[in-house]
Amino acid sequence: MDALTKLLSTRDWLLTDGATGTELFNMGLQSGDAPELWNADHPDRIRALYQGPVDAGSDIFLTNSFGGNASRLKLHDDQNRVFELNKLAAEIGRDVADTAGRTVVVAGSMGPTGDIMEPVGTMSHAQAVEMFHEQAEGLKAGGADVLWVETISAPEEMKAAAEAIARTDMPWCGTMSFDTAGRTMMGVTAPALAAQMDRLKHPPLAFGANCGVGASDLLRTVLGFGETPKHVIAKGNAGIPKYHDGHIHYDGTPALMADYAVLARDAGARIIGGCCGTAPEHLRAMRSALETRAKGPKPSLDEIAKALGGFSSESDGTDGAGPTRARRNARGASRARERA
Repeated sequence: MDALTKLLSTRDWLLTDGATGTELFNMGLQSGDAPELWNADHPDRIRALYQGPVDAGSDIFLTNSFGGNASRLKLHDDQNRVFELNKLAAEIGRDVADTAGRTVVVAGSMGPTGDIMEPVGTMSHAQAVEMFHEQAEGLKAGGADVLWVETISAPEEMKAAAEAIARTDMPWCGTMSFDTAGRTMMGVTAPALAAQMDRLKHPPLAFGANCGVGASDLLRTVLGFGETPKHVIAKGNAGIPKYHDGHIHYDGTPALMADYAVLARDAGARIIGGCCGTAPEHLRAMRSALETRAKGPKPSLDEIAKALGGFSSESDGTDGAGPTRARRNARGASRARERA
């Protein structure tokens, strides 16, 4: 039994980590820099990045390897360092987990390639599989317990990642980012993602949503997955981003994220954490709330909005009423999320 499945068998919920980019920028990362290079250049800072959520009570943390594929690293002329940088990301995480004094799962983060898949774009299925496979092998060699595909927009890219991970014989989890009236940037709805997870030849242990807009929107997406035999993941942003004094800040307080965590559990999520703006103080409040507040019935949309704030759109993406907008370049969109 893999480490994540074993841990899930002991508890009704698990707490995963919070933001990666937010914390790294607080440590001195500059806009446009590749965070993955810090695995080699500043391993002490990456250790601190991992230690924060572990000390706050997280059962799972993601490695500093979100942009660790050849397409993303090519922007920095480091496409030949994929295996090395991913292996280092997992090795540092393995050491932090093994010295935690309790079971902590190391999840090897794998973000989008930044390229658009065929037939809309130029990235072929075979190329995407090869990129994801190279990254996955590095994370496996470094000691990751599970691979974690996140912030995906296109079903074709999720399919390629699943095929690549099957070659490594590793368990995995997958999340998409729903940020356009209940849809991903490439138009995927919550029910469509749930259906795709059922069709994959190498299905994930868990699937769900991360990033996107605010916590309330993410929980609407969780409800949209419907009844599923798979474990559901909820990793929402800490409120809404606001530009202040030259920086992006998220307005979600620890108290709000504590409410979000409980509502996520009641909505059916088994793995609960934060995304952009979520710091260790948010995670501590989330852990405390999950441990002390009794499980309640599945929340309504009105209850979610009352507790966490209104939704960014009237549509949940399934009624065809959502707005249409020009699709941004996928590389630019994923970089924008990482900067947060």
